[in-house]
Amino acid sequence: MNKILVIGASGMLGKPVTLELIRAGFDVSLLGRDTEKLKKLFPNSPVIKGDVFDSASLQQAMQENEIVYLNLNITQTAKPGQPLTEREGLQNIITAANNTGIRRIVFLSSLIKNYQGMNGFQWWAFDVRQQAVDMIKTSGLLYSIFYPSTFMETLDRQMLQGNRMMLAGKSEAPMWFIAGKDYGMQVAWAMKKAGDNNQEYTVQGPEPFTFAEAAKVFCENYKSPLKIMKAPLAPLKLLGLLNQRMNYVWHIMEALNRYPEKFESKKTWLDLGKPTTTLAQYAASLKP
Repeated sequence: MNKILVIGASGMLGKPVTLELIRAGFDVSLLGRDTEKLKKLFPNSPVIKGDVFDSASLQQAMQENEIVYLNLNITQTAKPGQPLTEREGLQNIITAANNTGIRRIVFLSSLIKNYQGMNGFQWWAFDVRQQAVDMIKTSGLLYSIFYPSTFMETLDRQMLQGNRMMLAGKSEAPMWFIAGKDYGMQVAWAMKKAGDNNQEYTVQGPEPFTFAEAAKVFCENYKSPLKIMKAPLAPLKLLGLLNQRMNYVWHIMEALNRYPEKFESKKTWLDLGKPTTTLAQYAASLKP
């Protein structure tokens, strides 16, 4: 299977995966709302305008493709009662895939969704993430599902504000930070090796850090001076009672800080290669 449709190619994690699939020689096409942005990022790949809530555009985009790669997410302002990409959107994708001859769905899930139920933690968004995995497994299609730890891109894309690295709360267990490029390379290898097998892989990087340790390494290797700023989580929890975005941030940081992550990627590394990008290398490669 060589023809892959990517949905979510322009995002923080969709872009490196798409680039690695193209480099690996796959015939990649793209579906998105902002076609001009996609054409600039990937000038040699076909682009189709549409989104996961538009069944007609899904059907059109999937014609003659064999695999669909999904980089979906629940936005920080989303509410459980509204249409969600990982629920209604995913159902539309599965329906279109079954109607058009798609053979495999490749899905980016998460490792920290497993924090659900620990320490009394309950969050509707993690229920949706688990339901998405269940939907894919019962879709009748072949599947490849990846469960990543924390991405290095989180530090500069979400936590770096100006010259300040913003930390919320205190992480209790190290996380195996991985670069999006390394993850993309693993996805490409998985597609080459998949055959007619279902795949599930935990995705972790070469070194474990708490957020405080990661921030220190990042700041020491970034090309301009940065300050680390720390804030407690409790105020975010209170603000979350009134603001949906703050509610999302509190829940995700609570899970990231307290999930007791362990190394689970031995099989992934054996099958798909060990990630090689260190956090220090990643930080040094960025332009201020």
